[in-house]
Amino acid sequence: MEFFEVVEARHSVRSFQARPVEEEKIVRILDAANRAPSAGNLQAYEIFRVARREVLERLARAAFGQGFLAEAPVALVFCANPARSSRDYGARGASLYAVQDATIACTFSWLAATAQGLASVWIGAFDDDAVRKEIGVGPELIPVAVLPIGYAGQIPEPTSRRRISSLVHRVEEAIR
Repeated sequence: MEFFEVVEARHSVRSFQARPVEEEKIVRILDAANRAPSAGNLQAYEIFRVARREVLERLARAAFGQGFLAEAPVALVFCANPARSSRDYGARGASLYAVQDATIACTFSWLAATAQGLASVWIGAFDDDAVRKEIGVGPELIPVAVLPIGYAGQIPEPTSRRRISSLVHRVEEAIR
């Protein structure tokens, strides 16, 4: 798919087929995440790949009962790694850049999934501690997003968007 076709094809899909995702597609998604830009190229994030049904079900509960997560054959959990970013950027790296790095990697993954005919949805509502428990990490990592990936069971209608004129604000140079 051409880039703008991918952007237009991307939807928040909350229904997945039982069909497994081919390993080569997952590898391409993870490669896209690895190529995402990051502050100072530190890649201050970690990705956890979850495919075990019982773990997906517990993640769905940790995500406040978003059961569709457990329908997906695989989910990626993106965590910020503040310590990795703070080495070069101090407190701002820990509190902001690491989170930005994880979100950019997640976005690249979602677009890579879409480009390969797969579906996903960004899950940001979850209990951090419950997610940490399921992926086996401590408080040193901050869960940022869960990205269930699979073949769409149903594609939703496109949602409305703000008009560009209400979204973009021009800052003109002040007259001196």
